[in-house]
Amino acid sequence: MDLVTHSPAPTLPVGAPLSPTTLRWVEGCLGKGAEVRMIRPLAGGSAHANHALLVETPAGSAHRLVLRRWTPRDTAPAADPVTAARRYYVDTEFSPEREIAALALLAGCEIPTPSLVAADPSGAYCDVPALLITRLVGHPPRPAPDDLPEYLIQLAAALLAVHALNGASTMPPYVPYNRLDVRLPPKHATRPGLWERAFEAAAGTPPEAPARFIHRDYHPDNTLWSYGKLTGVVDWSDASSGPIAVDIARMRRGLVLRYGRGVADRFLATFDQVSGGHPHHPYWDVRSVLDLLPEEDDRLLDEAKVPLLEDYLAGLLAGLTG
Repeated sequence: MDLVTHSPAPTLPVGAPLSPTTLRWVEGCLGKGAEVRMIRPLAGGSAHANHALLVETPAGSAHRLVLRRWTPRDTAPAADPVTAARRYYVDTEFSPEREIAALALLAGCEIPTPSLVAADPSGAYCDVPALLITRLVGHPPRPAPDDLPEYLIQLAAALLAVHALNGASTMPPYVPYNRLDVRLPPKHATRPGLWERAFEAAAGTPPEAPARFIHRDYHPDNTLWSYGKLTGVVDWSDASSGPIAVDIARMRRGLVLRYGRGVADRFLATFDQVSGGHPHHPYWDVRSVLDLLPEEDDRLLDEAKVPLLEDYLAGLLAGLTG
């Protein structure tokens, strides 16, 4: 998600070695005689174990790839409603097939995105479901303060290309991570009443909006950069058909936690500018904040970040009622 949570180690560790069967499958995908020359674990969330690979063919071609493996799901019954609510989205929506469909649509996108090389959705060769995709050039963003305006322009402009893609109806519909089954404020909440007001606002009727192809988890760490230029948008496992406001709200939440509300508001103004004018309803921002809940004992919001989220929520709720 973002820097807010402390996630437990995944069942399939990020650095888990690739089995000989997996490596043979990767090599076979590139043709007879191909060899894996480099393997490097990549940082990521608890849902995937990612490895950067360099594969050479007998002709001397070098292929920069990423092997994405889905971590095994906990099949034991949930012991409490909080855990059940947290698992809901993963159990019903999170699948390699979803990302395969997204990457097929993205083949026509103007911005750089990974391309699918091969798939093992059943885990027959890779121990768990896996995708082999191209690896894009770049690194996570680290803009200097003076570079933020240009950084925000590129983040906003990239969304225009994504939302312009046809075929949204082939993707699963947007579903909030938090289904509001469990309405608990963060453990470190200083204004519990504010969170209750947020739950009430989220339970209302969503603003009407056309469905478009959306990233669904668009935040700074899912973008790549080189020399101040956006070189790619990655991690399409949550791609959906839904309101474009979902992507705007998710980016704003990430920017609030990293740079403060002023930068998040500037991103919204920038998107409005590059899109030629797009009305954004704060309902979606409230929804995005609540996606961080409910917590689990080993998955708590960073105590230092909770006041930032509460100040942000207070402004959003004022906008809803003002």
